[in-house]
Amino acid sequence: MAYSVHYIINHLGEENKGDYFRAVAPPIIQTSNFAFSTVQQLRESFENEYSTWLYSRGLNPTVEILRKKLAALDEAEDCLVVNSGAAAIYMSILSQVKQGDHVIAVHGVYSWAHQIITQILPQLGITHTFVDGRSVQNFMAAVRPNTTVVYLESPTSWLYHTQPLAAIAAWAKQHQIITICDNSFCTPLGQKPIALGIDIAIQSATKFISGHSDVVAGVISSSKAIIEKMFHQQYMSIGSGIQPFNAWLLLRGLRTMPLRWQQVHQTAKVVSEYVAKHPMVRQLWCVWQTPFDAENGVEVSTASCGGLLTFSLQVSNAQQVEDFCNALQHIQMAVSWGGYESLLIPKCATMPLHMVDVHNPEHTSCRLYVGLETAEFIIADLEQAFQKIR
Repeated sequence: MAYSVHYIINHLGEENKGDYFRAVAPPIIQTSNFAFSTVQQLRESFENEYSTWLYSRGLNPTVEILRKKLAALDEAEDCLVVNSGAAAIYMSILSQVKQGDHVIAVHGVYSWAHQIITQILPQLGITHTFVDGRSVQNFMAAVRPNTTVVYLESPTSWLYHTQPLAAIAAWAKQHQIITICDNSFCTPLGQKPIALGIDIAIQSATKFISGHSDVVAGVISSSKAIIEKMFHQQYMSIGSGIQPFNAWLLLRGLRTMPLRWQQVHQTAKVVSEYVAKHPMVRQLWCVWQTPFDAENGVEVSTASCGGLLTFSLQVSNAQQVEDFCNALQHIQMAVSWGGYESLLIPKCATMPLHMVDVHNPEHTSCRLYVGLETAEFIIADLEQAFQKIR
């Protein structure tokens, strides 16, 4: 059954408030395990822990409410919530490969996805190929008889390259290849990979779902069959399920997610227009320059900006990039996005200073996440920092 976003966020999974004393907000069931009245009940829970409360490493009532909401937002049959976005990536990939397999992934994926694909998988005898994901033909050219997984991130989180998700999913199904898409940028409010034919959608709940920069978590959404198998194998073996308190914080974050998403988008458009015209900016990357459309497998318009934009500074030396970042007074220098605060991370921080090539626009680029401050407040901070390197 399809539910509205409003119903999912505010009501789904909370229909039986009598189960928790008619409390308006669901309580935190902060328990490690659950008791049974008979040996037979305990025996049945051992036989299928996916169907009952036994031990909070597996299922927990607070986590269950969150799972129902997140699966419904993704239009998926079921989901698992884990302790980080990296854990979601690890489990989704590892659950679908075996020794001798081959994985195709898009260029520009999140750093820890790149680490898993290039460092962990080879140790297991699994090979990989990176492709420009903007054309389905590139996947067709890279496929091998032993290809079992296509790993996507649309759009990518630095240069915002999109992939034609629906076309890739349709092609992959013809070859019995599992598709996985990191949807952290768009979230289910902006894009629903499952509805486009993708097998597994993952996202970092650390970002917009939390919204307050105080929880680290990841989400894996898919069919009930895939999720149940993953639960009994990777999820229970690795022990990376989210804890009840963090699940409760994510439930709280969900309540205001659509409002925060809308505000961030409106502010980011104003800030991007300022940045695009600034004489100290060499190049701007944002979703308005990487249009979302039906051909690229995205259901909505450029309203789904994610609050992110990347700009390259017009500088003569690498130190100027550092001076600009160090001069910021209110925009904090940090990783991640999706919280209440504006954040900036320079590409040069990921490499030694002597390796920064000022002739390479990416080396002098900074990724800005526009938070909940006003556009005027953010622009004023950027402007005073620009003035320091003129």
